[in-house]
Amino acid sequence: MCMNENKKVVTRFAPSPTGYMHVGGVRTALFAYAFARKMGGTFILRFEDTDKAREVEGSKEHIIESLKWIGIDWDEGPDIGGPHGPYIQSERLSHYKKYAQMLTDKGLAYADPYTEEEIEKFRKEAEEKKEPFLYRNHRPENPPAWDGSQPLRLKITNIKTSKWYDEVRGDLEAGPEALDDLILIKSDGYPTYNFAHIIDDLEMNVTHIVRADEFISSTPKFLAIYEALGIEAPKFVSLPPVMGADGKKKLGKRDGAKDILDYRNEGYLPEAFFNFLAFIGWNPGGEKEVYTKEEIISLFDIAKIHTGGGKFNEEKLLWFNKEHLKLQSDEAFINEITKRLPTDKQNTETISKIVPIVRDHISKWSDIETMIAAGDLDYYFEAPKISIEGLICPEKLRKGKDVSYNDVKKHLVYIIDTLENIAESDWNSEKIKEMMWEYASTEGRGIVLWAMRFALSGKEKSPDPFVLADILGKQETKNRIHNATLL
Repeated sequence: MCMNENKKVVTRFAPSPTGYMHVGGVRTALFAYAFARKMGGTFILRFEDTDKAREVEGSKEHIIESLKWIGIDWDEGPDIGGPHGPYIQSERLSHYKKYAQMLTDKGLAYADPYTEEEIEKFRKEAEEKKEPFLYRNHRPENPPAWDGSQPLRLKITNIKTSKWYDEVRGDLEAGPEALDDLILIKSDGYPTYNFAHIIDDLEMNVTHIVRADEFISSTPKFLAIYEALGIEAPKFVSLPPVMGADGKKKLGKRDGAKDILDYRNEGYLPEAFFNFLAFIGWNPGGEKEVYTKEEIISLFDIAKIHTGGGKFNEEKLLWFNKEHLKLQSDEAFINEITKRLPTDKQNTETISKIVPIVRDHISKWSDIETMIAAGDLDYYFEAPKISIEGLICPEKLRKGKDVSYNDVKKHLVYIIDTLENIAESDWNSEKIKEMMWEYASTEGRGIVLWAMRFALSGKEKSPDPFVLADILGKQETKNRIHNATLL
């Protein structure tokens, strides 16, 4: 049964609050969100919390925080309300009971009179006969009136091959053995997922159900409930699984699946994560990979969702993040560097000068902390401690020449005199290089430039001496090189 094509698109994300937000869940939310936004529709957040034994305290808040971090917002939900609330299943029990009673009154649902032991006996009998266990083969002829103390089961009245269309997978079907008298309401009064999500989607006017393809095998059960209720089924959009980096199996905790907020804490950009996740199982076509959230939404097309699983590759995520870092403003870099530096080094003028250096050396914000811990930013803020041994370049750069400290000192004195002739208004890395290059080429670039760079940074690895001098300024550069002649 097809839906009216003119209906306003409504999608939803309905996680269970049973732990942290994993990659697969966020990817599902992203696709449902992007489609709703692309179509000018409504995106709903609700919580399916009827399995109280598995619920984890704080999960609802954690899920909301995770979605907001990545840039997903919603039009209706438990935190903002809306016309179809409540948006938490445990607060909607009267809704499920109403529809359950409706099915009971129509003779399409009945109270399950059997104990667990009796059902297990039926199951073993089926095993002995090497037949699939089907509860409908043991359906009681005169079930008791449903008073809420027993499970309520759907009465399957039309045993048939189930056929349906999936927006990603196309035409699908399952044999009659997929249909059974499934539980709608448990003995504790809570609905099963199979029943509750259908009622929720009905009352919230959901037009497209975007979810993992693991639910395909359960679709015949859902169709039986839609038929019993006499309602039109929404469109099904089954997403391919998120696979591990090797592409061989579904990503799980043992394969490195992490809490989404761990990536935030590691310094990943939400826009990079959004871009990366969108490309797991979907692609707009073409060679371009780096997109903003707005561009992804504008290009999003269900028809371009893949049927095969997409790999979750952290190396690719890191690449996406570095590409998105290139789009960040200098002000963003200044803020991120400043908040990680000790208070005695929070010099805005110096920080603004080292932005290009930091921009070239990091793939995520936390890499700034690594640079700080390694002392790779210290020499921009204070003169380094240097040694005679450090000023003399490694043998591989000398090209057969013997080098003494007196040789180095001679070169450093020449450098000071040369730098003195550069006007403050001309002070930049290009001018400094122009003034130094001929001398360094004649005397040995490895020897001369190593000594200059080490005098400025005290490091065996650092940016080239012309860039360092440009950042440090004329007077500080001369002072550091002069101090290196006094050892």
